[in-house]
Amino acid sequence: MLDRWATAALRPVLGGAARALVRAGAGADAITLAGFAIGLAGAAAIAAGQPLPGLALILLSRLADGLDGAVARLTTPTDRGAFLDIALDFLFYASIPLAFALADPAANALPAAVLLASFIGTGSSFLAFAVLAEKRGLKSSAHPNKGLYYLGGLTEATETLLCFAVMCLWPGQFALLAYGFAALCGLTILSRLVAGWVALR
Repeated sequence: MLDRWATAALRPVLGGAARALVRAGAGADAITLAGFAIGLAGAAAIAAGQPLPGLALILLSRLADGLDGAVARLTTPTDRGAFLDIALDFLFYASIPLAFALADPAANALPAAVLLASFIGTGSSFLAFAVLAEKRGLKSSAHPNKGLYYLGGLTEATETLLCFAVMCLWPGQFALLAYGFAALCGLTILSRLVAGWVALR
């Protein structure tokens, strides 16, 4: 829901940083891989009971996630790069609830499992529509610079990042936050199912 606004707000900053990275010879795929590695390091910090350093690493990881696309657009965007980006994004998102479960299994395992199940729903509805939209040659007016045409929702990347940030700041409230965000993911799944059914009729 907030992704379009966040993308527009960050575009000037990301564009300048991306141009500097291109001049330095950095490639989009290398930035994607580096961002994923940093994100996993953030998850490891959370699992070790260090949520604030984990949050710093998560934010750095998501900065890289914004930069890889900007660098790709300044050079040569590829299907391979788009595939790598989205696949590693989903793995990163799954790593954070898992990290909280590992940090405190007794309190966090069940809410983490519920949240991960909701992520499966949002991820599968996202990708299933994208595949069929590509097959039909449908294009997105809302996200014209993305490698995939996908349906939006209440819980996109920006909302997920904000939720992770709040979890890291108040780890004792993880269960409540996980159940609440899972409910919002449920609404996203429902809206995507309805919108996909209508768009693909």
